[in-house]
Amino acid sequence: MEIRHIRYFLAVSEELNFTRAAEKLCMAQPPLSRQIQDLENELGAKLFIRKPHALQLTEEGILFKQYASQILDLVNKSTEDIREIKSGLQGTLYLASVEGHAPRLLSEWIAAFHRKYPLVQYNLWNGNSDDVVNRVTKGLCELAIIMEPHIAEGLESIPVYQEPWIAMIPKDHPLAHNKSSTLEAADLLPYDLIIPSRASRLDEINNWFQYTGQTPTIRCRMAHMLNAYELVRQGVGIAIYPASAADIANSDISIKEIRKPCVKASYILIWNKSHHLSHIAQEFITYIQSTLIN
Repeated sequence: MEIRHIRYFLAVSEELNFTRAAEKLCMAQPPLSRQIQDLENELGAKLFIRKPHALQLTEEGILFKQYASQILDLVNKSTEDIREIKSGLQGTLYLASVEGHAPRLLSEWIAAFHRKYPLVQYNLWNGNSDDVVNRVTKGLCELAIIMEPHIAEGLESIPVYQEPWIAMIPKDHPLAHNKSSTLEAADLLPYDLIIPSRASRLDEINNWFQYTGQTPTIRCRMAHMLNAYELVRQGVGIAIYPASAADIANSDISIKEIRKPCVKASYILIWNKSHHLSHIAQEFITYIQSTLIN
């Protein structure tokens, strides 16, 4: 048995599908199937129950997965430790984030971390919260920043930032003529609204209006702030997004903070608690926690 057999087995046990596991491993599906068969022959036990469209771990497969995870963790840790004795912390840290303030947080953290560990490399991916959570769950990245709320199971998280919600208003809109820099949710009730596309956001924003006894008119739901901003410029409606959305705006729209109710958009750092974190990822979390304390 070789380490590659263990890596192959763990990939298949996580995906429970040979095709998806092969894609994750960047190899063809037939050789992967043969490697798993060779492993089963060596162990003298079936590790998977083959079904037409899916796989299921056998009792032996469940037990072997526990040992395989521990073995691979030890291999990874020993490799990292030996390399670091000679050259210091090195390797690639795989990160993901949503838009908004998250890219700014990551860039600040990476800049400071790079000064301390100049040999570390970074692979960054950006998407909406659901896509980012999916990448963390599947092990395609180790750490990520998303916005609450999230309902994914098996994730560890720490809060890292909060910002207010704002309304982006067309420049010729009646609300834009109000000199106040803030407004109440009730002020938005007569108008069409553009909000983030996540289902949890719809429930959250609807709750803001409960004290009025009325329901807002949601005209559009958009995944990305830039698209929402362009719709505001065209007068389609008023966009409700976290305050960092104002960074993409200019004088052709009006920005007002929502003060009643007093609502905040919360960012959290997440990782999969069932996956082994590299030493780099562990050190990165430790660094972030130190900045939050200070």
